[in-house]
Amino acid sequence: QVQLVESGGGSVQAGGSLRLSCAVSRYILSTHCMGWFRQAPGKEREGVALIDRNARTAYVESVKGRFTISKDNAENSLYLQMNNLKPEDTAMYYCAASDSGPYCYWSQNRFGYWGQGTQVTVSS
Repeated sequence: QVQLVESGGGSVQAGGSLRLSCAVSRYILSTHCMGWFRQAPGKEREGVALIDRNARTAYVESVKGRFTISKDNAENSLYLQMNNLKPEDTAMYYCAASDSGPYCYWSQNRFGYWGQGTQVTVSS
């Protein structure tokens, strides 16, 4: 059974930073596309950042230059470093895994494994 467990959320002021972590098996990290998604109240869930099994990354336009996705297979962890946070970044953040081969796709239907989420709240 694949388990993904997020941590690191919290409340910060605008301009602050948070680092989200997702505990996941080394096998999943090395063979799957991994992603961070978020869902704000009243909005649809959206993709934030992706990292494929070769560590190539992609970001949604709104977080480029502020967020960095990374993974550490030795630590069995996926990370999302979030800098210069804005109130519009407030959301529940989820990590997810997709068995989509060597490439990552933004389609959430491709992600078969999801964590329970961690809340990020940014105040102005």
